Amino acid sequence: MLNISWLCEIALVSRSGYYNWLKSEESRKKKEEQDQHDFNLILEAYTHRGYDKGSRGIHMRLLHMEILMNRKKIQRLMRKFGLFCPIRKPNPYKRMAKVRQEHALKPNLVNREFRAYGPRTILLTDITYLFYGRGRKAYLSAVIDAFTNQVLAYQLSESLSIDFVLEMIEDLLINHDISKQQKTLIHSDQGIHYTSIKFQKLLADKELRQSMSRRGNCWDNAPQESFFGHMKDEIAYLGDVEAFSDLHPIIDDYMDYHNTERYQWKLAKLSPNQYYDYFKTGVYPLSHLVKTPDFPEIQVPIEYPH
Repeated sequence: MLNISWLCEIALVSRSGYYNWLKSEESRKKKEEQDQHDFNLILEAYTHRGYDKGSRGIHMRLLHMEILMNRKKIQRLMRKFGLFCPIRKPNPYKRMAKVRQEHALKPNLVNREFRAYGPRTILLTDITYLFYGRGRKAYLSAVIDAFTNQVLAYQLSESLSIDFVLEMIEDLLINHDISKQQKTLIHSDQGIHYTSIKFQKLLADKELRQSMSRRGNCWDNAPQESFFGHMKDEIAYLGDVEAFSDLHPIIDDYMDYHNTERYQWKLAKLSPNQYYDYFKTGVYPLSHLVKTPDFPEIQVPIEYPH
């Protein structure tokens, strides 16, 4: 017959430690059940609307489900149950366009002060590609508010014709109250769409001011680049999409998700639309769960260099 003391000696544990482990069986079982319950909540937040999220996104989604869960606990349970979020990687193939219209370039008036002047003041725009079906390619042009990260307008196209970019600007002005008289900046890279005569004439006619990133410097338009990067990571796989028209509901759903339910850490754990409403009303929807945050310092009056 085996002796407990011998077994403890072989296992390199103390006799008292072994008996403490036996006594704590019930508490360990309860802790395991609690971990499983909490992980089920995490999994529900992680899969909400079909877009994967990291620990921050899960924490913010849980807040909006009226559940306050520490981020370290979320990370611990994700590791414990093997739940991992895709990690964004830089795109080594993206290059700035080689063909430039030097005479049509505009200065960088934003100077990376994306959130310095409040909402609807600095609007960022860019174009990205979307592969779908069997090697087919579509193009997405979007405008986001640099202060709130709201997507204000977007257009899909099967070609890089400038027309879909112009239509996007027209939609922007129809659907949103955008200040004129050179008070609003449209900021982009130095792509051929934005250096074109048609695009610059449209902005001039609409009394909008234009700004451009420095050549080859993606950081000058970082929030827009980040938006497209996250969108491509999170959006459903497009390989099964056969028709261009089938892309529209997928992109429409993601844009709605981004604006209404993609909570962002730097936006006081709110979605872009919620943050815009918070800025306008001063009413913080999570004040009963977390401390009401302050807004970034807004510079007034707005004076851009000529």
